[in-house]
Amino acid sequence: MPKGSEELTAARKDEIINACEKLYKTLSFKEITLNKISAETSFTRTSIYNYFQTKEEIFLALLQREYELWNADLNKIMRKFPTLSKDEFADKIARSLEKRKQLLKIMSMNHYDLESSSRPERLAEFKTAYGESLRTVMNCLEQFFPEMPPEEKQGFLYTFFPFMFGIYPYTFVTKKQRAAMQKAGVNYAFMSIYEIVFNCVKRLLGE
Repeated sequence: MPKGSEELTAARKDEIINACEKLYKTLSFKEITLNKISAETSFTRTSIYNYFQTKEEIFLALLQREYELWNADLNKIMRKFPTLSKDEFADKIARSLEKRKQLLKIMSMNHYDLESSSRPERLAEFKTAYGESLRTVMNCLEQFFPEMPPEEKQGFLYTFFPFMFGIYPYTFVTKKQRAAMQKAGVNYAFMSIYEIVFNCVKRLLGE
């Protein structure tokens, strides 16, 4: 593979993103550094700058990939199922997000910092994937619920996508947070990603 080829560039970007994803499973965002990411790859920290200027750009690329994977899952649902009931649609959406823990984690914990610390061209690449998610969910609504008024479809998007930012922190509560809620007298009812998404989609569809 010739040096500088698009294939090589894509492969090295993937290697960096994969290293970041691996670290994020055991370390917090603050604990992850470019040095630690580099140690998980086959090249040096200096080489990373050929592809990403900041740690935030790497995380933004990981978030972009998560959106692209979710988009692929949604499109697969539309191809496989010509029609779905409200319950079935809520089930499919909930299961699709149940697989995207990294998407939910990054968007709720670090989204603003990633966007503010990334170059405009990297941000535009991410927004392309995000915009495709909006369009794909709208396509799902148009296919499965053609009778739904346009303003209700838009209302679904404007409610569901902001709602997604709160899924991870509600479904992954630390022992410290549980203890604090108990001390404060706050009743916490645990719900899984599937349960909380399923219930939200059902309510947005009018059931």
